[in-house]
Amino acid sequence: MHGYAHSKEAHLRRLRRIEGQVRGLQRMIDEDKYCIDILTQISAATRALQAVSLSLLDEHLRHCVTDAIAEGGTSADEKIKEAGDAIARLVRS
Repeated sequence: MHGYAHSKEAHLRRLRRIEGQVRGLQRMIDEDKYCIDILTQISAATRALQAVSLSLLDEHLRHCVTDAIAEGGTSADEKIKEAGDAIARLVRS
């Protein structure tokens, strides 16, 4: 079971809301809205995606990484590296 299983529905709701924001951005461009207004909405959608990412990362650390460390061995090392790589990707974005 994945670390986010208990909050799966909440994540899906948030992602559906973000999907709506992106569709709204498409409409704004289609309707030739002011560029600064579009950029403001892009920033809001980006922050929303970052919030989902941070929540998933937190759940991964609390569940998957913690379980791997408790088991020990190479699995723990792999999960720690995997989490570090995910953090690096989030920081770059």
